[in-house]
Amino acid sequence: MKGLTMKELNVGDKDFFQKTITETDVYLYAGVTGDLNPAHINQQESEKTMFKGRIAHGMLTAGLVSAVLGVKLPGPGTIYLGQELKFTAPVRFGDTIKAEVEVMEKNEEKNIMKLKTTCTNQDGETVLKGVATVMPPK
Repeated sequence: MKGLTMKELNVGDKDFFQKTITETDVYLYAGVTGDLNPAHINQQESEKTMFKGRIAHGMLTAGLVSAVLGVKLPGPGTIYLGQELKFTAPVRFGDTIKAEVEVMEKNEEKNIMKLKTTCTNQDGETVLKGVATVMPPK
């Protein structure tokens, strides 16, 4: 299985991945990464924060962008070189997050492209935005 090459992609091409974030997802992410911040895993402590309850890790949400890049666009064989991120709203347990990428610019000489990355919740609210830099498969 091979992803799309530079020549097969055009500025404006888009794809997405969508997932509902569960309590299990958050606990598994905390266990794998060691990020046991009470904002994510302790209901009583998290209620004292500005979010008034537990939220998903921002990087768990960012991982959904990686899923689009590695599986859909450009897809298998893509090398993820970098990511600029801004977290714009919390992701709560039960939120359905749509991670979308869009080709912004192509440097065919270097086989590097930049993609706009956006995650929105089920209400259409943007929870993450940024720019990914990748090398699509040759």
